[in-house]
Amino acid sequence: MAQARPFASAEAMAAAADTIWAVLGPSDWLEAFAAHPRIGADRASGAGRVGAAAKGDHGNWSAQEQAGVTDDSRQRFLELNRDYEARFGHIFIVCATGKTGDEMLALLERRMRNNPDDELKTAAEQQRQITRLRLAKLIDD
Repeated sequence: MAQARPFASAEAMAAAADTIWAVLGPSDWLEAFAAHPRIGADRASGAGRVGAAAKGDHGNWSAQEQAGVTDDSRQRFLELNRDYEARFGHIFIVCATGKTGDEMLALLERRMRNNPDDELKTAAEQQRQITRLRLAKLIDD
């Protein structure tokens, strides 16, 4: 992305991100996934503050995106996250913005039935959507 600068517009930047993401492979996707907190992780532990975002005002993005997770559902997320990671070898990635905790739990349960290759591609698409939303937030900030 840095090499593709400058961008003529926000849409040009988003299009470049999509183009670059499309040519990346599984090891790149897994690297991106590793920078995410688990859905339902304890916010008090700082789990919502990861990567470069933790250095600025953007550290609360994960917590904001996961606002639909309630204390009541947190234990179920911990259990399902553990099962998901054992099955697929990476954390569960979902574009959480606008989703309730129950919706995310249902997605997690449904995606547990995917085969590993399909699930990796599904998670990568979710990561692409997260990237698009966060690029827009950066511009709005």
